[in-house]
Amino acid sequence: MNVRGHQPGALLCPIRKGGQIQNRKMTPQGVLLILQKRAKEAGVESFSPHDFRRTFCSDLLDAGVDIVTVQKLAGHASPVTTAKYDRRGEEVKRRAVQKLGF
Repeated sequence: MNVRGHQPGALLCPIRKGGQIQNRKMTPQGVLLILQKRAKEAGVESFSPHDFRRTFCSDLLDAGVDIVTVQKLAGHASPVTTAKYDRRGEEVKRRAVQKLGF
């Protein structure tokens, strides 16, 4: 944001070697290449832009945000798609049933 500013448009924009910001969105391949380069520089396992989406959805669900709200924030057409991102597992189901007080 420091380089791009607060102008409307794509969050991630290509920057030419001379520092000129191009007023268009980066391609998915461009984002992937940057992430792979930065992961290598940091000495961490490679990851993809989709991992950010998965983490975004999972973290919201972990925080107790309902699946329909997460669906809308992620831009999914159906909560069924959003449910595929739910990594919480059996523990969450067990805690939900415990809330019933049986």
